Order: sequence, then structure tokens, then C-alpha cells
Amino acid sequence: MTETAPAQGHVFREADYCLLIDRRDRQYLVHLMPGNRFESHIGSCDLTELIGQPPGTWIATAKGHWMIAFKPTLADITLRMPRIATVMYPKDLGTMLVSADIFGGARVVEAGAGSGATTMSLLRAVGQGGEVISYDIRQDMLDQARKNVEKEYPVHDNLTLKLGDVYQGIDETDVDRIVLDLPEPWQVVPHASEKLVPGGILFSFLPTVLQVHELAQALRAQRTFQLIETAEVIMRPWSVGGRSVRPSHRSIGHTGFITTARKSSLRPEDETRQPPDSPAAETSEPDPDR
Repeated sequence: MTETAPAQGHVFREADYCLLIDRRDRQYLVHLMPGNRFESHIGSCDLTELIGQPPGTWIATAKGHWMIAFKPTLADITLRMPRIATVMYPKDLGTMLVSADIFGGARVVEAGAGSGATTMSLLRAVGQGGEVISYDIRQDMLDQARKNVEKEYPVHDNLTLKLGDVYQGIDETDVDRIVLDLPEPWQVVPHASEKLVPGGILFSFLPTVLQVHELAQALRAQRTFQLIETAEVIMRPWSVGGRSVRPSHRSIGHTGFITTARKSSLRPEDETRQPPDSPAAETSEPDPDR
């Protein structure tokens, strides 16, 4: 049976990034540029041999070790790209896209830009019809974010990187979503209340529960946010072999807390609903088993 040639869009091209994987599942992110070679203890190989080949191609090193080449996923790039600050893990980025309901065509304000991992995820989700405005107070962060974004999106006309402090305010209006990876997101709550569209979602990623509590208190005090929810994502990989099925020795535990809230009209002053941690709220919840 003759193999059909791969479609033009499904081959490696010059300047593409490539993920090389050896027989022990060690992974290497390489750049397919003329003259570039892969060098390691298992030998070297000419990376230009992969140009024009489809993902899933095997390539041998000078020492006879075989490696397989794939196009890197967004998760691969996120975990291996140069960074100044810690990035959100793929498990949290995926949850962000769903819990914050990032949709095609959305107008999203992000702060801070960090190293660009969240920015890339947002750009993919909003598509060409959407817009991402990313703030940071450090120019070096914005520069690093731009370099990393260009690896995945050489053309990114729908991205604006802004040097600015969202604690002081947000320039944009009619924003669909606000995504915050900041130490004090409660300072942004009044601005978010003003700039989000009705029903718009605020998303926050925080490392400690004390910060989460401060944010939740600020959201309730603003009286224009409802459905305030917090969760964390724990991921436990499994090793599935020929004779053994067991949890992996390495797991991804706590990385941060995810909080979402939806913009509402002003809550009436005589609203009697209790916050979730009040005794009245605990007794008012219906028992699903009854």
C-alpha cells in the first residue's frame, strides 16, 4: 500500500518550532532554522532534515538513537518558553478558558502579561474576530511576552500590549472578560465593575487562600458581582505499562486558586442573601438527598 503525501499544511516548515522526544520520553523544543543542529549526549542531528516532513517523523542521531518529531502544542510551548515570571500551568489555563467562558470574538483585558502564556491561550480562544489587551507594569515583561507570543502567532494584530497599572484603572470599555494574574486583584474590582459588559466575567488566579478571601470580600462589597466561585485544579498523571498501572511518582498539585464572578446590576440594599460562610447560608442550602 502506497503512502499518500502529507497535505501542505501538515509538514514542518522553516522557522517552525519542533518537539523532539527520545526513547526515554525526554522532550526538547528546537527551532527549525538553516544550520541549526540538535546536540545532546545521545548524539547530534541536522534539524533541516525535518523541513518538509510531516509531524510524527522519526530522525536518527549520529550515534544511532531514534527520536520522534512533533509540532509542539500550546502546553508544550508554555512549559518550555523563556520566562521572567512563573506561568499558569496548562491545567489552569484550560480551566480558565472554560470557567471564564472565553469565546470567539470576545474582547478580553488581561493583567499582568507576565511571560505571555495566558496571552497565547486567550488569543487562540478569541480568534481573529476577538481582541486581547494585556497590561503589565514592567516593560521587560511585555518584551518577553511579545517574543513568546510571536513563536506561536507571528502575526497578532488583535493583541495590544500596554505598559500600565490596572490598579489605577482600565482604559477600555465594554469588556467581555477581565483576566487577572496579580497579587492584589481586589484593587481592580471597582474598575472591573465599571468596564465589564452586563453579565461579563472577572477571572482571577491567586496562589494563597488569604488573597482569595480578600478578593471575595471586595467583590461582595462592590454589590455588582454575583456567582462568586472559587476552585483549585489538582492533576494526577498515571503510568500505564505492560504489567503495571499506577499513579505517576510526579503529580501536579496545588498551583493556585481560580476565582470567577459575574457582573450584575447593583444589588439592592435590603438584599437578605447571606455570604457562603455565614451560619444562615449554611442552614438555607437544600439537601439534595432529601
